[in-house]
Amino acid sequence: MVNPNAEIGRLRELMPATARMKTKLMLNDRQLKVIKAELPRPWQQAHTVSINLDLWHRLAVSDRDLLFLRTVCWVTLANVLKPNWYQALAGAGLAGGVVELFQGDAVGVVAAAGVTALAGWQIWRGVTGPQTDIAADDKAVQVACRRGYSQADAAAALIRAIEAVPPLEGRQVLTVNELIRCQNLRTQTGRSEFSVSEGYRR
Repeated sequence: MVNPNAEIGRLRELMPATARMKTKLMLNDRQLKVIKAELPRPWQQAHTVSINLDLWHRLAVSDRDLLFLRTVCWVTLANVLKPNWYQALAGAGLAGGVVELFQGDAVGVVAAAGVTALAGWQIWRGVTGPQTDIAADDKAVQVACRRGYSQADAAAALIRAIEAVPPLEGRQVLTVNELIRCQNLRTQTGRSEFSVSEGYRR
């Protein structure tokens, strides 16, 4: 069984220095997920990463390391307020809706609400979609390489962790996002020539 205090201390040392001040680690054996981090809110100064220690200790140490680093990297990358065109569009739609509301133009309000909703959906998809997941995986591998792992070993450990988590959480199969992530990581282990992330960068 993993010693809780020792494991928390080890994980704190593992994460990037820039994330230590902004990440709060806690244990929660009641949660169904092996490791969980809520979508970061822009107004939050610290983000909580919670671990179910009973499930956590069933993973190999290297798999834990990469799963933890990937979660921390995802929290830092999933920034809702990252400037982009969709945010500008959402802001314009919201402002236009307020103006139309004061002018009593029902059609204008509906149109502005539609624009805002569409832009908001695109922002949400960008934060929670495969592109951010893949970027978090790649960043985790990079950080692991600074902690003594080789790129191939780090990528392989993260693949094992991704594949091991569903049964621990009561799921039978990987999600589409998880399959995409594994395919992308296999290129870093030398087992695949096709990189999914290249498709997202184009």
